[in-house]
Amino acid sequence: MPTDAYPAIYPDPALFRSPLFEGIGRDELPVMLKCLQPIKVEHKKGEYIATSGERLRGIGVVVSGKAAVVRETAAGDRIVMTILEPGDLFGEIAAFAKEPRWPATVQAQEASTVLIIPRDRIVGQCANACSWHETLIRNMLRIVTEKALMLNQKVTYLTIKSMRGRISAFLLDHYNRQRTAIITLPMNRNEMADFLGVSRPSMSRELSRMKEEGLIDFHLSTFRILDLDDLKRYASSI
Repeated sequence: MPTDAYPAIYPDPALFRSPLFEGIGRDELPVMLKCLQPIKVEHKKGEYIATSGERLRGIGVVVSGKAAVVRETAAGDRIVMTILEPGDLFGEIAAFAKEPRWPATVQAQEASTVLIIPRDRIVGQCANACSWHETLIRNMLRIVTEKALMLNQKVTYLTIKSMRGRISAFLLDHYNRQRTAIITLPMNRNEMADFLGVSRPSMSRELSRMKEEGLIDFHLSTFRILDLDDLKRYASSI
């Protein structure tokens, strides 16, 4: 798990796509990173990037690779909260608590590089009076709000009793987000099952039945919605 100061003069392309840096010009980003003083951390596949309950010292940004935010229930069941890809943030909801601690575990799904940005560098007074600081704080408020809405949506999935209903609601959300009947999910089947709180074998059987009934078609992580009205009907049945 090597760590090093991030070479701000050569920011990774993924950072330009990060919602945290939206509205920040390409010429401004290197200056911003120099001021933020993030630490670069590299992880191998399977390593823990952050562990639930540990003290949180900064906000993470995925630069390369992929990671999963997971929580374990009292019974030891593993639930995937979300999948992180280059440009995505983690830890932002708890970062500004009085005693910030990681609310969930973040595990590398493949070899990954992340930046850890000290929280006081984001909300603290900027000694250099950087013009981008207000933009950064505004972006952070928007991200925290959207993340809270996403977590609320996950709770909605878990209130749906039937597996078909959960799958339908999940696919509909991605349909509405991507605005196309052919959707690509940002997770594999194991991650999808964990996210929906169901077993992988049971979910696979239900997906096969939905395919046979003409509701959907799929290959790996790509799905085609064939019967939108029926998906809406199943998704609304709690």
